[in-house]
Amino acid sequence: MKGDAKVIEQLNQLLAGELTAIDQYFIHSRMYENWGLKKLYERIEHERTEEVGHAAMLIQRLLFLEGTPNLAAREGLKIGKDVPGMLKSDLDLELSVIGALKGAIAACETARDFQTHEILEKLLEDTEEDHAHWLEQQLWLIDKTGLQNYLQTQM
Repeated sequence: MKGDAKVIEQLNQLLAGELTAIDQYFIHSRMYENWGLKKLYERIEHERTEEVGHAAMLIQRLLFLEGTPNLAAREGLKIGKDVPGMLKSDLDLELSVIGALKGAIAACETARDFQTHEILEKLLEDTEEDHAHWLEQQLWLIDKTGLQNYLQTQM
């Protein structure tokens, strides 16, 4: 089924964001593991796995719409140097993805592509309510309990 060119373009932009998140979460999770922060490692590795699922959904939809998934495009990685910096850079990435998802959803409405709209709504819910919310919670906990107390709970 031939899809709307603008929707296909938006899906490829979203794919670039998901692939960037996979790469960034991959290095951050391994940094946490190396530092002995097992709980952070496990959570960020879980997030990386979810991003792989998001990318797979986008690729499947692009192929269905007869688009060509661009697996080479990435946004710039922002690798943190410490736990707060890593959490903040991951949150910034998720907030960027949320904005892109909202733009793509609007493009789907204009193109009357309600199936893609539905898929993107699910991704938006997961990104807002799971990924971004959890990252905001962690930064709040660091602010309220102090970095050393927070890190102690993550071993």
